[in-house]
Amino acid sequence: MDIRLDRRTAIVTGGSAGIGKAIAQSFIQSGANVVIAARRQPNLKQAVSDIVSACATIPDCQSKIKAISADIRLAEDCAKVAAFAQEEFGGIDILVNNAGTSQRGDFLEVSDALWQEDLDLKLFAAIRLSRLVIPGMRTRQWGRIINVLNLGAKAPAGGSAPTAISRAAGMALMKVLSKENAAYNVLVNGLLVGRIESEQWERRHAADARQLSLEDWYAEAAVQLGISMGRFGTAQEFANIATFLASDAGSYINGTAINVDGGLCPVA
Repeated sequence: MDIRLDRRTAIVTGGSAGIGKAIAQSFIQSGANVVIAARRQPNLKQAVSDIVSACATIPDCQSKIKAISADIRLAEDCAKVAAFAQEEFGGIDILVNNAGTSQRGDFLEVSDALWQEDLDLKLFAAIRLSRLVIPGMRTRQWGRIINVLNLGAKAPAGGSAPTAISRAAGMALMKVLSKENAAYNVLVNGLLVGRIESEQWERRHAADARQLSLEDWYAEAAVQLGISMGRFGTAQEFANIATFLASDAGSYINGTAINVDGGLCPVA
């Protein structure tokens, strides 16, 4: 099975931490050139350093990772990211729309401003970046777009606005693009995040007054949340699936939203 990305160029938004950074690292380890985009320059600098250290055995590793500070809520910054990747590495073969936050609250309390911010970051950024990279992918007859979503895109819960709605729209976008571009060998899929170890969960652990170890806290939370595997996933496990979809090994998977959730079955 060929899970290599040699001579491919990828853009990963939200690539300075967590899942995005893990995907960028996995892509480089599989041979790709990668541009990571995020807003905060110090975080980007640290991410590049971490990735270079992790990929030190790969020839020319340092030249394979580039970073750009951008606020992809803005149309002009989306264009800046695409132009930067083109200038650094040539044609863009892979786009991972990963940037996002988890804004949630009671529907009647969510302001217009919060709705707009969430949609700009999670939906319009994906629309704009996809529109920028698809023409080149069609010309080369090869491309991969992966929308990183969450489980709420399929099964939104009460109190999950606006994030579940923007993620559901991102899944619909994926479905539309998968059908319009399949004839050009441009495949578009979604990955739905379940419970993945992250700084967000570590902050919840730190706020727990019971002083459990992080390992014990994760194990207890996994049971309470109904994860059949009995544990949280890791960013690397999520990145493994993204790398498979981005490679030629995933050449017959299109228009699919894949749960990466360890068999999550919420406890009644």
